Amino acid sequence: MADECFGHPRLAAIYDPLDPDRSDLDAYVQMTEEFGARQVLDIGCGTGVFALLLAEREIEVVGVDPAQASIDVARAKPGSERVRWICGDATTLPPMRVDLATMTANAAQQIIDPPAWRETLRGAYEALRPGGRLVFETRDPARRAWEGWNREASYRVTEIPDIGAVESWVQVIEVSEPLVTFRWTYVFAADGEVMTSDSTLRFRERQEVETELIAQGYEVEGVRDAPDRPGKEFVFVARRP
Repeated sequence: MADECFGHPRLAAIYDPLDPDRSDLDAYVQMTEEFGARQVLDIGCGTGVFALLLAEREIEVVGVDPAQASIDVARAKPGSERVRWICGDATTLPPMRVDLATMTANAAQQIIDPPAWRETLRGAYEALRPGGRLVFETRDPARRAWEGWNREASYRVTEIPDIGAVESWVQVIEVSEPLVTFRWTYVFAADGEVMTSDSTLRFRERQEVETELIAQGYEVEGVRDAPDRPGKEFVFVARRP
């Protein structure tokens, strides 16, 4: 089930305005070009920002996400007709053969159940053509990113066209490593409604990820740094032989 920030229509509608800087996707666009990918599967596509960036480059894209509200936001964007949108996850994909599968941002870490993680990796594997690659990022648990997730550091007020001012902040509510649970709070000035969204991320060690990739049939080509968070994340590049 999708978190409220992705799955509730009112929160999905403000997701992009609250996170307008998506320079983290530049590295994925560059890898798409590096690998010569012409067909891409974007797992956990959310509101479709990355999928639409690729579609603008005349790349054939399938975007899949379990949150119908986020898919609806994506479908309402200019150029969305160039993307195939699927409400679901990597375990229930129709037959396809893509050059590249991606999980950007926190998509991989949001799959917290070990069996679901294995099934996701396997689903992506089955969607790849031989020689195709899976690329995704996950935060290095040694950097303990969650220690900076608090109201003092995250509080902001965002003016959103046609919606008005929205206050938002995040607060960690439980740490039970490797799981970290946090709560986003949103206050809509227009009507005073207060909404919350709880999320849990799994912080996997590098060796744990590599071991599972190999178990699912991948070759681990490399582990890169995330240009937008140097030294803080692992970016895995795995290949279907």
